[in-house]
This record gives sequence, structure tokens and C-alpha cells, in this order.
Amino acid sequence: MIDQSLVCYSQANPSVAGRDVVLCLHGYGSTPQAVAPFFRSLPEDALGVALPGVFPMDDGQRGWFLLDYVLNHDFARITDAAGQIFDWQATHLAGARSIHLAGHSQGMAMATTLYRLRPQGYATIAGLSGFVLDNELLNLTDPTEQIPCFWGRDKLDLVINPEAVSFTADWVQRHTYCTVRTYDEATHAITEAQLRDLRAFWGYYLSDPSRH
Repeated sequence: MIDQSLVCYSQANPSVAGRDVVLCLHGYGSTPQAVAPFFRSLPEDALGVALPGVFPMDDGQRGWFLLDYVLNHDFARITDAAGQIFDWQATHLAGARSIHLAGHSQGMAMATTLYRLRPQGYATIAGLSGFVLDNELLNLTDPTEQIPCFWGRDKLDLVINPEAVSFTADWVQRHTYCTVRTYDEATHAITEAQLRDLRAFWGYYLSDPSRH
């Protein structure tokens, strides 16, 4: 269950009625505060929401599911995490004009999983230093339509498994209209250069609902 007390909002008045909402998902062994920098890239009238992961770890940190570097992920844990986010959305984001997904690292894997399971529920996807899950069951759910997507990463980021990077590059080409950017010396961090490009991406798609 999503811990509402740990949810971070970009504005003091988090009213969602009629607004574009960007759902921000942090990486493995992290917290919602780690993706709060995304908020700086949002259009003024959009609302950013950073959710806490449902997989508890040491020292108050969290993930979305147990991360296996060799990519043997537990599908049941993944779909359980997605279900908890769907339940939270149904309660807290009813009335939003549109919902957009953004994730850092494992948060991108979770964001793209949400889209794959409910492709009609989201308008765009953005991911930094992240990946898409290669799972035979999830692969069966991939939608035929394409969605606007932004993917930014450092080619020298050693955190993400190279096979996951390769699968992600293929997946975004086949299933999204993807803007791909690479950055020098970003490593696995969220940098100002990435946030500037995100600002342009969201500024374009959130300013005109017909572009969703």
C-alpha cells in the first residue's frame, strides 16, 4: 500500500481537478525526495507527485520490487507494485486532465510497466538513467499504439545492465515516439542538463492536450 504520508507534491495545494499530473517514481534504494528535482521542469500549471516505493529497504529507503542485476525479476512483485499504484491513482488522481509518467533508474522500469499494463491511462513517459523490463509476460501486453517518450542517460552509466539498456533502446523505438538524449559526466545522477531537456519535453506536450 502506498504510504500517503511519504508522498511529495510539487505545490502546497495539490488539487488535481482538470490539471495535468506528472507521476514521478524514484529508483531502487531511494526516496520520493530523490525525484523532486523533476518538479523544476514542470509547466507552472502542472502538478508533480512523487510516490514512495512499496518495497521497503534499510534506513528508510525503498524500491518498487527486488532488483536483480542479472534481470531475473519477480513478475508477481512487479504486478503487485503496479496494482498498488493503480489503487492510489484511483483514489487520489480522479479528475486529472491527464496523467504522465516519469521515473529515474528503476522508477523508469516501473513507469513503463504501468503504461504497458494500462496504455490508455497515460499521456507521456519520461525516464532518466533507467530501463524497460524485458519480461515475457509483460512483452505480451505491449500496446500497438505509440506514446511520446523521453529517455535520457549517460553512455558511461555503469549502474544499468548493458542488456537492459539494449532492450530499452529497442523497446522505445518500437513502442514510443521517443526523444533520446545522452549526456557526458551525468553517470547515474539527475543533472541540470537533463532537467532542461525534460522542461522542453513537458513544455511541448503538456501545453497542448492534442499532442498527447
